Amino acid sequence: MHGLGRNSRTRIVSFSGIDGAGKSTQIEALRARLEEDNRRVLLVRFWDDIARLTWLRETTGHTVFRGDKGIGAPDAPINRRDKNVRSWPMTAIRLLIYFIDAISVRIAVRKALHSGADLVIFDRYIYDELANLSLRNPAMRAYVRLIMKLTPRPDISYFLDADPVQARARKPEYPLEFLHTNRQSYLALTELIGGITVIAPMPIQHVKREVLDHALKQLSLKAHGGENGEPAAPREDAGTEKMGVPNTRPAAS
Repeated sequence: MHGLGRNSRTRIVSFSGIDGAGKSTQIEALRARLEEDNRRVLLVRFWDDIARLTWLRETTGHTVFRGDKGIGAPDAPINRRDKNVRSWPMTAIRLLIYFIDAISVRIAVRKALHSGADLVIFDRYIYDELANLSLRNPAMRAYVRLIMKLTPRPDISYFLDADPVQARARKPEYPLEFLHTNRQSYLALTELIGGITVIAPMPIQHVKREVLDHALKQLSLKAHGGENGEPAAPREDAGTEKMGVPNTRPAAS
């Protein structure tokens, strides 16, 4: 986060993943744990606090493509038609929206660093938009690299990997086929940009333990800093870190 004039005490963590991966559960667990230690925690919700041109997203998803509104639940599934529409006109709209959102993320991070909070948690990040692009396309990969030049990196970025079947059972909004494709896109994104900690598919309590243990260790190291008491610098070129990888992983789509 160089060049943003950061408060050395404030740390930033982001959570990303397919719908139904359990992000809200893990965010609340981390927030509660830090607040137990009398730490001030600020939660930034991407879709509420950062995303721009929401009227355009709603119009294309609901009016143009006849998708459902709202949030799906096991007893009330819905059929959304927005990020799972991969036509070229929609892709062109996304490229514009995501560029604007990248600028919005930069502004939000600047504000967060001066908020006085000990920890700022982002419920989704720019990664969750970039994962909607076709990353096999060289032009889209170049676009991702451009966006990442504009977007500050959190101190820790978590991608909560998940079995698409189980994720859809928890949050039935998109076709299972899309969730498989979206999961693979997230994994491709972690390889493309690096610096993201991947938490493998596990039971919720196991994920909670992995995230808490990892976050508390990393945030403690950063809080105490490196040599001479200086804050540890964010890793700009770190590779993808994989946590809690089980012996077998869900089959790729």
